[in-house]
Amino acid sequence: MNAEDLMNAETVSALVQRAIDAGTSVILAALIFIVGMIVAGAVRRGVKSAAYKSERIDDTLGNFFASIAYYAIMAIVVIAVLERFGVETTSLVAALGAATLAIGLALQGTLSNLAAGVMIILFRPYSLGDFVEIAGQSGSVKDINLFTTVLATGDNKRIIVPNSNAWGDVITNYSINGTRRVDFTFSIDYEDDIGTAMGIIQDTLRADARVHKNPDVFTGVVAHGDSAVDIVTRVWCDAGDYWGIYFDAMKNVKEAFDAKGISIPYPHQVNVERQG
Repeated sequence: MNAEDLMNAETVSALVQRAIDAGTSVILAALIFIVGMIVAGAVRRGVKSAAYKSERIDDTLGNFFASIAYYAIMAIVVIAVLERFGVETTSLVAALGAATLAIGLALQGTLSNLAAGVMIILFRPYSLGDFVEIAGQSGSVKDINLFTTVLATGDNKRIIVPNSNAWGDVITNYSINGTRRVDFTFSIDYEDDIGTAMGIIQDTLRADARVHKNPDVFTGVVAHGDSAVDIVTRVWCDAGDYWGIYFDAMKNVKEAFDAKGISIPYPHQVNVERQG
């Protein structure tokens, strides 16, 4: 075999070896990708299943965590596949990190809403159907997602509150407890008998079956006004009966006062004329 034939044989051998190496890399890369997808899918299903079984984790939050786990594993898989083909991944990871930082700065407000949404869904300061006051807005909670909380007001307005505002402000939940206290202030004339007026108020409110018997109706003089004695009244009821009791009591006590001769004072204006 002459030198030229030997050279050709070595070239063919090198090409065959390179083809074998390339084929091996392709097969290994395919195996890595397939196994990675299977693992990522299994992890995603596992996270979802664990979230669905937990009472403290909302389904929306479970889906969110499952997606994060899936894409994080797939990112590692893609990097491993690229390394099999000899791609320098260090610079790629650095570029992805810089891009992530730039995107994070650009979407800072959105990400803060996302973080607040996760906290709201996780710690549950309010739930669907609760009547709340958040970020200075009041209404019934109609939807909670990762970015906003949707309220419906009493006159059926739709209010969308960014979660960062809701989580970063005072949250008042009027529905979370089963019972609520209803406070009234009734005014009577100074010439009326306070004991009689208190008895009328107590009897009127005790006659309402929605008012709890324990604790009993409380009445007490809270102020001596310019033209009236103010009597504070407090009763307890189921949270859902709050407004019904309030409106009915304001009407029924006024009618009972009228029937018993108790007057409710109102401002009077006296004109004094000076004779010249």
